[in-house]
Amino acid sequence: MIIVLLWGVASAQPDAVGTPTTTTPDTNAPVSAGGYVLDDKHKLGSGDRVSFQIVEDRTNSIPLLVAESVELDVPYLGRVSVAGKTCKQAAEDIKALLEKDYYYKATVIIGLDARSKILGRVYVFGPVRNPGPVEIPSNETFTAGKAILRVGGFGDFANRKSVQIVRKTPTGNRTFRVNMENVLEKGKTEEDVTLEPEDFIIVPQRAINF
Repeated sequence: MIIVLLWGVASAQPDAVGTPTTTTPDTNAPVSAGGYVLDDKHKLGSGDRVSFQIVEDRTNSIPLLVAESVELDVPYLGRVSVAGKTCKQAAEDIKALLEKDYYYKATVIIGLDARSKILGRVYVFGPVRNPGPVEIPSNETFTAGKAILRVGGFGDFANRKSVQIVRKTPTGNRTFRVNMENVLEKGKTEEDVTLEPEDFIIVPQRAINF
């Protein structure tokens, strides 16, 4: 288990006996708590399992599952979005929310217990054998070519030379065009596009001349 620890100073609970001894980690050096290396790399996604603890509550950590909406159901707060955040970043956000309404200072620990086998989903539309959502495995680089193979390949009237990958970004949609004939039939894998969750793969229909 990988643990992220944000140190607090005092509990907001007036009847708490004593205050935990705390220290501030040196951010310029490797940080650990209880022998575990702090996690600030893996971005949480749906299906990830974590352990959550507020030290001031003097209770054991509780298991939480990152929901399909990429939210954690946090005690006191309810659903909190952790999309695109590491355990450390999520702990910082939750600490701030707790200290806003519930604690004078909060010590929040989030430990990554298990990563989901699925990073998310992409969606394939157009003349392919089985259009629809495709899950992105977390243990491999998943490309548009792989997604098309996963849905059974192209249909008879697919335009393989002008496949579009549409990606939502904060500044608007971004579109990539890929000649899948080069990728899948000629082995030019360098022309393929690595997918991200919620990408749309649009396969156009080729013109039919009678």
